[in-house]
Amino acid sequence: MIRVGSIVLRVDDLRRQTEFWSAALDYVPRDENSDDFVLLRPRTGEGPNLSLDRVRSTLQVPPRIHLDLYAEDQAAEVQRLLALGATEVHWDKKPADADYVIMADPEGNRFCVIDAG
Repeated sequence: MIRVGSIVLRVDDLRRQTEFWSAALDYVPRDENSDDFVLLRPRTGEGPNLSLDRVRSTLQVPPRIHLDLYAEDQAAEVQRLLALGATEVHWDKKPADADYVIMADPEGNRFCVIDAG
């Protein structure tokens, strides 16, 4: 059987994105990184890695794929992520009773914070 080992994000500013995603997910960098690639792993060892690949690319809106991050305290996590440099993305078609908040990292890569509480 196979499993998701790593999710790869293309980024422009590798240092800034490493700082953001490390703090956002409480992930730590693997020891062997390079100037154009960083593999972040869960501090606890549970869950997939997040790999950041410094490759200039065009941001697609809406994205073909995004991360869903589950939070026990959604409002607190949204505020924490905003303080780290994320932005909230408004979508006209979002239902009023949606259990998710659409956000973007400092480079515009979208993700959702899901209310798992």
